[in-house]
Amino acid sequence: MAKIIKIVTPLTDEVVSNLKAGDMVSITGYIYTGRDAAHKRLFSLLQKGEKLPLEIRNQIIYYVGPAPAKPGYACGSAGPTT
Repeated sequence: MAKIIKIVTPLTDEVVSNLKAGDMVSITGYIYTGRDAAHKRLFSLLQKGEKLPLEIRNQIIYYVGPAPAKPGYACGSAGPTT
């Protein structure tokens, strides 16, 4: 069985530089999610030199397409999107 690498956010350069494609990881901490509108807004704020509404340095941002939640659940399934 493959070893699971435990990582905690915010990330460090050392942790990130040691990861390889295909590594299995267990993440503790925040993972920010967003799609087109969120990324456009963040990019626009950066271009204007304005402060972002959250600190994204060394954080994980998951470009995700969520499905509606079933009754009684906080969220539906969430898969990566391009």
